[in-house]
Amino acid sequence: MSTVSSEPTTVTFRGAEDLALVADEWNNPAEAASSGRDFDASRPSVLMLHGGGQNRFSWKKTGQTLASQGLHVVALDSRGHGDSDRSPDANYTVEALCADTLAVLRQIGRPTVLIGASMGGLTGILASRQAGPELVTRLILVDVVPRYEKDGSARIREFMFSHVHGFESLEQAAEAVAAYLPHRTKPRSPEGLKKNLRHRHGRWYWHWDPAFLTKPNEDPFVRVEQLEQAAIELTIPILLIRGKLSDVVSEEAVQDFLTKVPNAEFVELPGAGHTAAGDDNDAFSEVVAQFVLR
Repeated sequence: MSTVSSEPTTVTFRGAEDLALVADEWNNPAEAASSGRDFDASRPSVLMLHGGGQNRFSWKKTGQTLASQGLHVVALDSRGHGDSDRSPDANYTVEALCADTLAVLRQIGRPTVLIGASMGGLTGILASRQAGPELVTRLILVDVVPRYEKDGSARIREFMFSHVHGFESLEQAAEAVAAYLPHRTKPRSPEGLKKNLRHRHGRWYWHWDPAFLTKPNEDPFVRVEQLEQAAIELTIPILLIRGKLSDVVSEEAVQDFLTKVPNAEFVELPGAGHTAAGDDNDAFSEVVAQFVLR
């Protein structure tokens, strides 16, 4: 099968409340058909949902890996993140994120595998249950279960809160990331952070809506019982990937999830933490590709 370039096309979907949701897309099926390229319509599309404070670029290498197998792949910027619209009323609940995901799934219009990291994984559980197995055929949860570790989640929010006022330089941002992720090799150059930061008024700011954190009583990492019940009711194949160094998903929580959701499989990545896709992308992408293509 011939495949397209590994470089994606930037596209825009419409989410709930008509928000513009920006995404990177590889191997668009309609374009493949019109250009005469071989495209295996029996394979599902793949929709990737990032974690809180991240964006679609978190998935780039994995997207390219899946696209090289001829898959149609979409990496989405969630509302309030990256280049997508911010919610005018700061609605960043898991229900709002789920509504966006369902809207995007309808626009993709094909059976789809959902891959969700952290916030995106919780969204994926709810969206998979509401969409049904004909639309969402498989679900991959990246270092998240409904009963996550509150201390680990608090550490994420503390990191996000502590830098909401930006950085003086890219180097300062790189130092902050290195301190937060000591197990990850620090890049030689901080230039890659430009995909996650925007320069305004002489400072570098993370490219997400501060209201995502600051609106009272709107923590998206909630609804434990609702999300757990949704996961239990799923009949599709599920893959849970945990970073062994994670402080957000414990070994006990994994066993609890696998007991309650018997159709779920489990893989642990020894060299990864909560940000598994970025910590050991080669191993992560291999596991994901095997599950999607199986």
